[in-house]
Amino acid sequence: MHRLGFFITPTPRHADVMLVVGPVTDHMRFVLQKIYAAMPTPKRVIAVGACAVSGGVFAGSFVCAKGLASVLPVDVEVPGHPPPPLAILHGLLVAVGRKTSASLMAPLPVIEANSVRS
Repeated sequence: MHRLGFFITPTPRHADVMLVVGPVTDHMRFVLQKIYAAMPTPKRVIAVGACAVSGGVFAGSFVCAKGLASVLPVDVEVPGHPPPPLAILHGLLVAVGRKTSASLMAPLPVIEANSVRS
């Protein structure tokens, strides 16, 4: 990640991107909002995994939110349970504007046997 320009920081005051994984519980709502408020602008939020995106299997329970979007504005959603590591890197690159938001899970184009030159 360092060679791509991403560095992990222990304080939100020096962070540009917040990466949230796992279900958003009632106890974490206030903490996430406090971290988001402490981040400098421009702020980017990435929801990683089915639990952060939509609540996963915990959605609709009395303790969990229906995903991070119900608590904070989400810029990039990385689906999967768990998401592949390359999808997480792709989400980081999309968040900072170095990649387009085309899906990594899209099927590859079919190459006809006659169109390949030998």
